[in-house]
Amino acid sequence: MSQPMPSRRAVIAGGVTGGAALAASGFVSPAEAVEYNPSKPGRRVRLTVLGTTDLHGNVYNWDYFKNKEFDNSAHDDIGIAKVATLIEAMRAERKGEPILTLDAGDTIQGTPLAYYYARIKPITEGSVHPMAKAMNLVGYDAAALGNHEFNYGLDLLRTFEGQLDFPLLGANAVDPATGLPAFPPYLIKRYKVGRGRMLTVGVLGLTNPGIAIWDKANVEGKMEFPGLVQQARKYVPEMRRKGCDIVIVSAHSGADTSSSYGDALPFPENAASLVAANVPGIDAILVGHAHKEIDQRFVRNIHTGKQVLLCEPYYWGMRLAVMDFVVRESYTKQGRQKWELVGSGSQLLNSNTVDAHPAVAAAVQEQHDTVVDYVNSPVGTSKAALSAARAVVEDVPIIDFVNYVQADAVKAGITGAAASLPVLSIAAPFNRSASFPSGEVSVRDVAGLYIYDNTLLGVQVSGADVKAYLEWSARYFKQVTGTGPFTMAQVTNAVTPTAPNGTPDYNYDAIAGLDAPLTYDIDISQPVGSRIVGLAYDGKPVKDTDQFAMAVNNYRQSGGGGFPAVSTAPVVYNRQNEIRQLLIDWVTAHGTIDPAAFASVDWRLVSGGQPITVS
Repeated sequence: MSQPMPSRRAVIAGGVTGGAALAASGFVSPAEAVEYNPSKPGRRVRLTVLGTTDLHGNVYNWDYFKNKEFDNSAHDDIGIAKVATLIEAMRAERKGEPILTLDAGDTIQGTPLAYYYARIKPITEGSVHPMAKAMNLVGYDAAALGNHEFNYGLDLLRTFEGQLDFPLLGANAVDPATGLPAFPPYLIKRYKVGRGRMLTVGVLGLTNPGIAIWDKANVEGKMEFPGLVQQARKYVPEMRRKGCDIVIVSAHSGADTSSSYGDALPFPENAASLVAANVPGIDAILVGHAHKEIDQRFVRNIHTGKQVLLCEPYYWGMRLAVMDFVVRESYTKQGRQKWELVGSGSQLLNSNTVDAHPAVAAAVQEQHDTVVDYVNSPVGTSKAALSAARAVVEDVPIIDFVNYVQADAVKAGITGAAASLPVLSIAAPFNRSASFPSGEVSVRDVAGLYIYDNTLLGVQVSGADVKAYLEWSARYFKQVTGTGPFTMAQVTNAVTPTAPNGTPDYNYDAIAGLDAPLTYDIDISQPVGSRIVGLAYDGKPVKDTDQFAMAVNNYRQSGGGGFPAVSTAPVVYNRQNEIRQLLIDWVTAHGTIDPAAFASVDWRLVSGGQPITVS
């Protein structure tokens, strides 16, 4: 008779541990193809690979922007402290068997906790990064570099690397002078598996070529990022020659081939499936970067016909990947012992079924408390409640605030001939749930509005460039007929060739003027490329030859999103100021956020010239 599954409450309360805790998290016995009896192994050995990815600075199940425990519609939990409990339980479950624990990148950016120890009290000045503390306690064997590892510059990344008890792998992060990897390309581990036998496992680390675009200011001339397939073709045979019986790739690159940067680079952003299909000798890939949940997927290698296992454990520590590999002892004609992979499979465990690991939680508690105090400290007041909830379908004051502060900083910092140019600014609705209350505004309110660690630049653009930029941005909208009413989902997040899952909110930019309004309609009854109508500055039609200075973030200026003109336009302002900090500093300096000082209706959605209604 089967036993009832323990409740989440019972597990969290500590009433259920070990195998029962694993069962609550969704763990099931491996599929028939990878069945293995540890009490009667015979000539078989099972390797377990435990994997995380895209932790993004999350140690606790905590939302710093809301100042409460994290929750979403699926009631997922987040944080490496939760995952650590599952890892410990899996190690107990597989005690005595070879186990490998890996991460697929993006660890040191994404939360105020990570930001604080990069910018406010940087680890380059002596503190230890909270993610280093947590990951060392978990006992990772290796981690691939993610693109966000480069956000704070190479000095901080190297400091973080030096604080880890395991290597950061990056076969395709290379020194431009030598062409050799600037980080270890792979790790080889050897396990004693009884009767004098050894199982040799190789882990190849691959990161994202988009780093060359997204963090151009930090890496240009210092590091280059060739394609994942190209570097895997180089290093997988080398790993096999060194005796690897199993080769696992930890890749910070999504499984479904696409590139947010279009054809700006010759190498695709999401290439894990391409690596599996085109590089012989790989047994599995721990996938990262795309923030997707792939419990098990097989890709056939076109050269060998073998099936390569892919698994992606979602993001922020919501899931733990458990990948099983069963090898069978065999012998060559010359009598040399070897291992043959006879079965593989994977599954994902849900971290919302367990409590945080006490040792991991305790190790970071003081830093967490420091950051909670920091993000809740008041910086000023707002004269009205402001919300980003409708920022994707109408011009709202909270986005105007971002554009105003950015444009004001660029205008104050421009020198030379460009100082006489009218200043524009671009901003995207990064977080629809962002809001400022009427009254006291805290650091976390502002940080919740601007959730990325972008820096500010100013570029010189023409009127034609502004029009082209807005047309590109308007690809975000689906083409509709009539004036509605429509729901937001009916008009936003359009599917495009470079965004097969829908254009993300962060790739919809609105443009505003500083000293005079830039006004325009977006006619979404028209096809892409013919949507911007009535573009005017200070009430006058914008001419193709008009010149402007435009405030942009480093992601856009480096080519992120594939927006035209800005990546090649002359840079007239670049002080490496982080935009989020500029917003915080502006509120601190001015004390009061008054929408009347910067809010205006610069753009609207129309159909055939008539405003549309979006509920």
